[in-house]
Amino acid sequence: YKGAVLLVALSITAMASMLLRQAVLFGFLPTVIALTAVSISGRNILDIGLTAVFTTALIFFIYITNRLHQANLKLLSFQTEKDDLIAELEVAKSLSDEARRRAEEANMAKSRFLASMSHELRTPLNAILGFSEVMATEVLGPLNNPLYKEYAGDIHRSGSHLLELINEILDLSRIEAGKYELSEESVSLLEVAEDCIGMIQLRAKSKNIRIDQQFERELPSLWADEKALRQVILNLLSNAVKFTPQGGEIMVKAGWTAGGGQYISIRDNGPGIPENEIPVVLSAFGQGSIAIKSAEQGTGLGLPIVQAILAKHGGEFKLKSKLREGTEVIAILPSSRVLESLPAVSEVKAVEPRRRQFA
Repeated sequence: YKGAVLLVALSITAMASMLLRQAVLFGFLPTVIALTAVSISGRNILDIGLTAVFTTALIFFIYITNRLHQANLKLLSFQTEKDDLIAELEVAKSLSDEARRRAEEANMAKSRFLASMSHELRTPLNAILGFSEVMATEVLGPLNNPLYKEYAGDIHRSGSHLLELINEILDLSRIEAGKYELSEESVSLLEVAEDCIGMIQLRAKSKNIRIDQQFERELPSLWADEKALRQVILNLLSNAVKFTPQGGEIMVKAGWTAGGGQYISIRDNGPGIPENEIPVVLSAFGQGSIAIKSAEQGTGLGLPIVQAILAKHGGEFKLKSKLREGTEVIAILPSSRVLESLPAVSEVKAVEPRRRQFA
């Protein structure tokens, strides 16, 4: 009789619900009621104990199912939030992709515009430079008024500076457009450095700047673009002379890197660059506060072009600076650019520092 009651009660409750909480309630409650009725009618200690066990189990499982139900509700809430977040991220990604595409198109348009305008400006500017040089040197005869010769020299110097700025803009636009190609050949780093120091000597002489050199002997040639390498060294030397005070010193070093590449280092004793401004001066059109205060002319494109040229060679550019101590810039070319293998350390000999004093 008791077994039949339990079987019927459990069968009815199993078929009565689909949800967990309902299944627990309908599964245990009729059984507990039936056992309670049997216990009251029979007053059997076993029936009373069984009723107590089922009652306790019912309370326990109701508690558990309530907790599970709350957890399921939270899970559903989290799932909804996750779906909403994914949808928002997809929309944001779509907007970001569109903004990036427009920015890339605008950047390409800017580069094409700069390249076109640079070419258009260089053509008449070259004519101005040529005729002003003819006038300044009096190739076709003396000028009646000496001021005209002075004015012609001013025109030539200003035009040369403008041409230099235009060339920098053109180089940067070609680099950004991915159209800057290297013309590679066998190049001696030491010879290029010597030539660049000779080219900068007039500017150094005007400020009574002493240039010391410390080059390691017998550096093998590099497989590089000589014109680009010359542009890198000239740019770095020009900056050093520009920011070195009257009577200052510049040290130029060249030699092996630890990895078997070659480097050239240029250190000045100028005012230096604040640490927080270094990323600024390394960015396109960026100028530090020292340059702005001293009203130094320039576009702020020199160092970005240097970095880009070295990157095209697989090299690296480093800038170290401290206020009131000076600045050191290092251009590094990788070992893959060296045409001969790295000699043993015992074979590397450094020459004594050479000095060029322009007084």
